[in-house]
Amino acid sequence: MAPFLVPSLLLLALVGTLPGARAACPAPADLKPTDGTRLCARLFEKSDAYYENCCAGAELNLEPGADLPYLPSNWYHTVSSLVVGTRCELTVWYLKGKEGKTRKFSAGAYPRLAEYRRGIFGDWDNAIGALYCKCT
Repeated sequence: MAPFLVPSLLLLALVGTLPGARAACPAPADLKPTDGTRLCARLFEKSDAYYENCCAGAELNLEPGADLPYLPSNWYHTVSSLVVGTRCELTVWYLKGKEGKTRKFSAGAYPRLAEYRRGIFGDWDNAIGALYCKCT
């Protein structure tokens, strides 16, 4: 193998492993339902080790001002990836009733919630129990 090719392949491998690189998640500005109104966030049931397969499965759309201290039972501790709309912020809690650990997600795509720590031993994959979404 040519000596100049090795650094190029290494750089390509590193870029492919960065969070958000080539994710199939929609862009924050593209969060619009079919009627064209604005969405605060979109939650997805599935993520994957390959970023291009993230933001898949069932979806839950959140309008600005969505306040869910009790998620629907089929969404409790089910979210694996999410996208927060432009000029919006999503606050999540680990337990229902807005209890337990909390985290804020600003505008952007989060294809693998397993990459975001929730304390010493946990992460946010399949760990959202309550939420509040606001936009400016």
